[in-house]
Amino acid sequence: MAFEGLSERLQSALQKLRGKGKVSEADVKEAMREVRLALLEADVNYKVVKDFIAKVRERAVGQEVLKSLTPGQQVIKVVNEELTRLMGGEQSKLELKSKPSVIMMVGLQGAGKTTTTGKLAHYLSKKQNRRPLLVAADVYRPAAIRQLEVLGEQIGLPVFSLGDKENPVRIAEEGVARAKEEGHDVVLIDTAGRLHIDENMMDELKAIREKVKPDEILLVVDAMTGQDAVNVAESFNRELELTGVVLTKLDGDTRGGAALSVKAVTDRPVKFAGMGEKVDALEPFHPDRMASRILGMGDVLTLIEKAQANVDEEKARALEKKIRTQQFTFDDFLDQLEQVRNMGPLDELLGMMPGMGQMKGMKNLQVDEKQLTKVEAIIRSMTREEKQQPEIINASRRKRIAAGSGTTVQDVNRLIKQFTDMKKMMKKFSAMSKGGKKKRRGFRFPFMQ
Repeated sequence: MAFEGLSERLQSALQKLRGKGKVSEADVKEAMREVRLALLEADVNYKVVKDFIAKVRERAVGQEVLKSLTPGQQVIKVVNEELTRLMGGEQSKLELKSKPSVIMMVGLQGAGKTTTTGKLAHYLSKKQNRRPLLVAADVYRPAAIRQLEVLGEQIGLPVFSLGDKENPVRIAEEGVARAKEEGHDVVLIDTAGRLHIDENMMDELKAIREKVKPDEILLVVDAMTGQDAVNVAESFNRELELTGVVLTKLDGDTRGGAALSVKAVTDRPVKFAGMGEKVDALEPFHPDRMASRILGMGDVLTLIEKAQANVDEEKARALEKKIRTQQFTFDDFLDQLEQVRNMGPLDELLGMMPGMGQMKGMKNLQVDEKQLTKVEAIIRSMTREEKQQPEIINASRRKRIAAGSGTTVQDVNRLIKQFTDMKKMMKKFSAMSKGGKKKRRGFRFPFMQ
């Protein structure tokens, strides 16, 4: 998961300051030493780290902290604010003013440029009601054009191509002309990359830029390459004057150095982050939310947005009624499970909940995605009657369900017991909402061990 190592180190360094009635300069100095090491290990640019620590230390030993009622919390607040500033301060949105607006996607091979072009087109189409046209201008990489065409088919958007024998500058120019003819309001040009930066590539990109006058030039970089990603961004920005950066693979085992360094080094904002393989796994980059996530403070706004995008309101109302009337079934449970899974990896969702960042490492709150698949298999092996009335599932039925789902009778027993416990808990919550004052009891889902 993105920033996991950095997040743990920073939270550990700052944990010692929490709750302290008084914080001395020595306390701040020790905490900043650990924060500095954590950032350097995360492959954050050395000069960026030096500047960051200096600013935090200056504020942390100033009047606003040492004279406050909660100095420990104030230091953490300062770190949060400086992390946010380091990553850009506030969300940087696309500036699409032309008709059609042109977005030029650039980057090295292997960074995920073509896939990101498709993801961004999908985002603009679904989230902003735009009518994008994809332009395949990478004529060098084998199957690059076909890859973009397949993505276009997948997301239901047209792709303009003149084949791999045509000049990329002409392809870009005619792609924009086609967009005007057909009424598209955004053009995304997938340009050619190389394994490394060279003069020929840059000359071609400059020629395309001069011909189509793009509103946005977005550099796609692999976040997992760490400091190399920042060096690439610096080189591209020097030659092309980028308007923004898209970080891919931010959901992977990345140390976070690129996300924390790129804005400070290039003065170009990170505008989007790739958070998975699916076409909808592209998120606007919010520096404040990312800083909160790194420090274990959660990211409630993103969590709410994910829920709004994936949870069916009518089903939610129907479920509420079923809970109140004690009609909740295994079918409802499976439906809720699927909606939650559509929101993304569960450990990522837990990380967005305030306070859960510190708890994720605890043994009693480990998320096993494989258990979800097992739970689904068990429920799908039940008959319709068994899903509606779990109480009829006797020993022979449990044996049949276990055989049908490739699990054990013990797995089936555990799920049924947890489901029964959950219904009891729901009954208590329902009673509480009517004015009852019954004591709450926790419930662990089958994927939390």
